[in-house]
Amino acid sequence: MEKGFHIPVMVEEVMKYLITRDDGIYVDGTIGGGGHSEEILKRTKAKVIGFDIDPEAVKFASERLKSFGDRILILNRNYATLKESLSEIGVEKITGFLLDLGVSSFQLDYGGGFSFRLDDKLDMRMDRSSELTAEHILNNYSEKEIADIIFKFGEEPRAKMIAKEIVRYRKRKKIETTGELVKIVDKVASKKYRLKVLARVFQSLRIAVNRELDNLKIALDSVVDVLEKGGRIVVISYHSLEDRIVKMFFKGNEKRCICPPDVFECRCGKVEVIKILTKKPVVPSEKEISLNPRARSAKLRAGEKMVEFA
Repeated sequence: MEKGFHIPVMVEEVMKYLITRDDGIYVDGTIGGGGHSEEILKRTKAKVIGFDIDPEAVKFASERLKSFGDRILILNRNYATLKESLSEIGVEKITGFLLDLGVSSFQLDYGGGFSFRLDDKLDMRMDRSSELTAEHILNNYSEKEIADIIFKFGEEPRAKMIAKEIVRYRKRKKIETTGELVKIVDKVASKKYRLKVLARVFQSLRIAVNRELDNLKIALDSVVDVLEKGGRIVVISYHSLEDRIVKMFFKGNEKRCICPPDVFECRCGKVEVIKILTKKPVVPSEKEISLNPRARSAKLRAGEKMVEFA
């Protein structure tokens, strides 16, 4: 097992949908512990370019994959910079693009404010060079802004009540730790739904701090331009907001002919950019979930680029 980083999810499914040829260049947008990248390198003769904003992940994966020599290049960058980063290193086209979204076990288990199970500083930055933290949001944003974040990014029905309690607490004392946030949420959440509510609140703050949904949209739009014809996009998401964005991206790039039904030949010029390979999301087997409980909410979607230029 990878110490500190999560076990790669749905490895066989990823390889099935991602690998189209033995050579070329594959991009792992969230390299993490390097598990998926290692499988690509083992099973092909291709090169892999990995992205990760967490310097610890870059260090870990670099050490793990160093035996593959110049077939692996890892960039300490956000996958949202895909297009410009590839341009900087002289790469015009890639063969496949993989995103395994979500927070790593290393981040959950070893601090940073990502987990409500540890009493830690309320940071939640995946990129420590960025300025915005969860602590800043909780202590400086308005009650409405906090409620909107919790409701929009956490889909938590009690968002307004939680935001009100946060503002009430910070009038007495600055909110600095995850333990304090847990105590605040506990005043609103019932015992029955406590863990679910905490997970939603922490998820919402993490997404806001790291602009995760915006970055996902940017990356998906960018990959259409750099992916070669016949290349594949594979995304594993872990909550409904991410999955919805991925689903809409694929559907938006399907064949979009708008000609009337009585026209036998398309004249509108709307072409099929992406062919959807997974009509329904692929989910982990019961066996995998039993071995790796953090895989339980994973959903995999895949598509193939059908035109040379989008």
